[in-house]
Amino acid sequence: MTHQDLFETQALPPIAIPASDYDRLAELVCTAPQPLAAYFRRELARAAIVADANFDSRAARIGSRVTYREGPARRTRTVTLVWPREGDAERGCISVVTSIGAALLGMRPGCSIDWPAPLGGSRRLTVLAVENGAA
Repeated sequence: MTHQDLFETQALPPIAIPASDYDRLAELVCTAPQPLAAYFRRELARAAIVADANFDSRAARIGSRVTYREGPARRTRTVTLVWPREGDAERGCISVVTSIGAALLGMRPGCSIDWPAPLGGSRRLTVLAVENGAA
């Protein structure tokens, strides 16, 4: 099974994206480097696009503070999901156009997903908490 096959065949949790973010996210697919662009495109294609008024505040979106557990060491980390120009790993601001950012987008607490690790292979993450302030 190839790396790509893994991401195409795994059981994927349902995700949602607020309508006000979707167009801008879709434009970012064109700027994402390969192979991340394919993963990001897949995540956007499978997402339910939801009117902002109906968006589940438990789901991760741009501006969300997300706590997740990942990797073999089951490390817990809290990050804020941001637009690319706001990304700053030292401050815990993770761009949506990174493999971990794309994996977190639309996820809710209790959901798990395998994501393509930057140095190759895959890792599994589980979302523990999502905090959404003012959208």
